[in-house]
Amino acid sequence: MREFLFTDDDFQGLSKRVYKACGIVLGPHKKEMVYSRIARRIRANGLTSFKQYIALVDNDSEQEFSHFINAITTNLTSFFRESHHFEHLSNVLVSEMIKRNSASKRVRIWSAGCSTGEEPYSIAMTIQGRFPTDWDVKILATDLDSSVLAKAQEGVYSARSINGLEQEELRKWFLKSADGESYKVKPTLQSLISFKRLNLLESWPMKGPFDLIFCRNVLIYFDKETKDKLFSGYHRLLTPSGHLFIGHSETMGKEHTEFINLGKTMYQKASYE
Repeated sequence: MREFLFTDDDFQGLSKRVYKACGIVLGPHKKEMVYSRIARRIRANGLTSFKQYIALVDNDSEQEFSHFINAITTNLTSFFRESHHFEHLSNVLVSEMIKRNSASKRVRIWSAGCSTGEEPYSIAMTIQGRFPTDWDVKILATDLDSSVLAKAQEGVYSARSINGLEQEELRKWFLKSADGESYKVKPTLQSLISFKRLNLLESWPMKGPFDLIFCRNVLIYFDKETKDKLFSGYHRLLTPSGHLFIGHSETMGKEHTEFINLGKTMYQKASYE
């Protein structure tokens, strides 16, 4: 027996608001997830129904709407998730960027949908020290959810969440807490990354260009029209021959001839010159 009445109209109402705000599509299979996450917000606000909560979201567009979106967005990530992307970055793309950018001595990488930071820190661990010391190398990490961005910027992780890393990597990139229960990313790694809140469906303030864009396990929440718009935007911001990485369960349609499919969800901006 549920604590709160949750009708199909309630679910559809919440789904429409999420889609309008950030393009995330909530199918019927997400109904239980939506119930459990929004029920927490109902209790936190001292309300008694989903209808009351929807009214609150509509009338308090600043504070509670942010909590609402944060509650819905899923933040599942880990260090070096889909490791073949980082292997390709290390074994192939670093040397390519050094050759291609020798005149500008500039490298820009974007982690779009960075969640709690494991992805941009994994990128940073992969490239730190690989470029000449006088180069300007930066990683932009963005996410819709302000709460996970705060955790990412803090750079503190539980011992359990970093158990996939080698001991050598832990010693090199993290500071271990006195009780051994947590690890903090070292400043040398954090200095490579700028964390910013960004709704991918709103205007993008950055001009680029980016040599590499990671947008992994984000596109699964969007419909085709939204994904096509994002692919177009990523193409526009990529350098000539720049690369786009997407998630293992995501696909780019064959109609997107502006990208070359390299396999393993890795794409390169096509050059028509």
